Amino acid sequence: MAPPTRRQRPIRTLVVLGFIIFALLGTIAAGTKWSTATWTPNLALDLEGGTQIILTPVAEGGEDISSEQIAQAIDVIRQRVDSSGVAEAEITSQSGGKIVVGLPGNPSEETIALVETSAQMAFRPVLAIGNPTPTDATPTPEPTESAAATDPAAPAPTPTPSAAAEEPSDEPTKAAPDNPSDTAYYITPAVQAEFDALDCTDPTNLTGGVNGDPDKAFVTCDQTGSAKYILGPIEIEGARISSATSGLNTLPSGGQGNKWVVNIAFDNEGTTQFTDVTTRLQGLATTPPLNQFAMVLDGLVISAPSLDTGVIIADGKAEISGTFTRESAASLANQLNFGSLPLTFEVESKEQISATLGSEQLQMGLLAGLIGLGLVVVYSLLQYRALGLVTVASLIVAGLLTYSVITLLSWTQGYRLSLPGVAGLIVAIGITADSFIVYFERIRDELREGRTLVAAVDRGWERARRTILASDAVNFLAAVVLYVLAVGSVRGFAFTLGLTTLIDVIVVFMFTHPIMQLVARTKFFGQGHRLSGLDPRRLGAPEGSRYVGRGRVVHGSETSEGRAVADAVVEDAPAGAEPTPRVPVAVGGGAGGMTIAERRAAARAAEQKASSTTDAPVDAPAQESEPESGRTEGNEH
Repeated sequence: MAPPTRRQRPIRTLVVLGFIIFALLGTIAAGTKWSTATWTPNLALDLEGGTQIILTPVAEGGEDISSEQIAQAIDVIRQRVDSSGVAEAEITSQSGGKIVVGLPGNPSEETIALVETSAQMAFRPVLAIGNPTPTDATPTPEPTESAAATDPAAPAPTPTPSAAAEEPSDEPTKAAPDNPSDTAYYITPAVQAEFDALDCTDPTNLTGGVNGDPDKAFVTCDQTGSAKYILGPIEIEGARISSATSGLNTLPSGGQGNKWVVNIAFDNEGTTQFTDVTTRLQGLATTPPLNQFAMVLDGLVISAPSLDTGVIIADGKAEISGTFTRESAASLANQLNFGSLPLTFEVESKEQISATLGSEQLQMGLLAGLIGLGLVVVYSLLQYRALGLVTVASLIVAGLLTYSVITLLSWTQGYRLSLPGVAGLIVAIGITADSFIVYFERIRDELREGRTLVAAVDRGWERARRTILASDAVNFLAAVVLYVLAVGSVRGFAFTLGLTTLIDVIVVFMFTHPIMQLVARTKFFGQGHRLSGLDPRRLGAPEGSRYVGRGRVVHGSETSEGRAVADAVVEDAPAGAEPTPRVPVAVGGGAGGMTIAERRAAARAAEQKASSTTDAPVDAPAQESEPESGRTEGNEH
């Protein structure tokens, strides 16, 4: 018995798809009963309304605030809001330097407090670095490279004093610290326990807004969530920064290098403090990470460079180097400049806003989507007749999957559907329909060649699926690029576009193709009923064409003797290659038929005979023309 093929497994594929849909809907149902899930996705600010807060940034010394510092303040607030789990928040600037924060739904008081909290920058000594995940074990010593104010690429666990007490104590083991890097004083059992339990892979620990006691140890995360730190007390405040710029490094010869660096300069007070810090850190060069100092913005470490051996910076000017790109160096410089001018946010107004305009736009958008869906259905039925019902069923399955996934993400990930997201769903109708059209037209092309529907489905699928995957890959890549580069509501469009593109692949592979394999076995479709949309005669198949098995199709016509003479025999080539013409043979019983070469030779002989009859004398003997090739007799089985 031959091994089973894919054509024998469509029901299994449909069962798997049904299980996936059932699992999604069952999870949502369980969430509505035992958790906070709902049967409808949460809506964004433009569709549901929410809370709008207008903030006015104020500098402590009354200095003017630049547009770059406003932009950095918006980035800080967005970091806080996104990490708190609030999706589709709108944060923009208005004329006059005001910042408008729109939070969808009913945000918690903690979230509102995060928005209103001022951001501060400070320089603290590094006492310990660890992996971002929680741990019960004390980190083991591991040396790190020392570079000229270089941000370490991969922070290594470092030794910390062990705490033997059963109950963590916050009392230091000595009366006073020797210096700000005194681990014995600052790393108490309570601090060590907090450090071990901290999980920097949890987004809620990356919200920032908590600056810590300036005179005590501070446990926090890197802003990217890639490491966690124990830091000493504040040694230099961000206000002491005079300027920060990014650019290519300067070589000892005075020329320009090819590495991106950040140059930072301090004011007079900051220069004195920085000289003291670098002098002390030089004495700790052999015990990393105690030779590092952390730049902390809004309670998160943005950089933790180490000091070159033997270097004491006395002029208040430092160069921070590392694996910087042009963009990352500029970003760090902007963050440092933001910290140089401490801002406080005055709440100018806080009010609830409605979604009247958004609701009207949503209604119009849904109407446009229904019209587009209706046109696709009508076109499918007119173009493909009964086969168009497969398109309708596939669109229903795609819609059910999309609804289930969005509702589940809304519950588990805090996703909110915005008006641009709805636009992405509407665009997906065309993407999904396009995949069906490619597949159906491939099948119809195979039917025009004379294949049976079962063979045409398999052959058409081999050729169509690569086109479908290529098209969806382009759409998905465009969605990813748009999501990464865009901000705000445009990301909602990119997200739904990418999601529906993935669902389109699932539907075509796990529903449309298996359904076509099943309907190809039915009498209505398999025998090419005129209303099926797969009638070979309506598709322009050659008269007398028939599929003879093993990937071979015969195109023939009836001779005067009543037997079918093959005009061509075509054998399938590998998917993607052109079919290979083979030597034609006679089809049916009786004497053998003529090959293509024989017919062409006979035609040329007839023309030559007619010409010679016209030009030659009357008594000239007739010339016979022999065929150029022999004849092949036989039957096609």
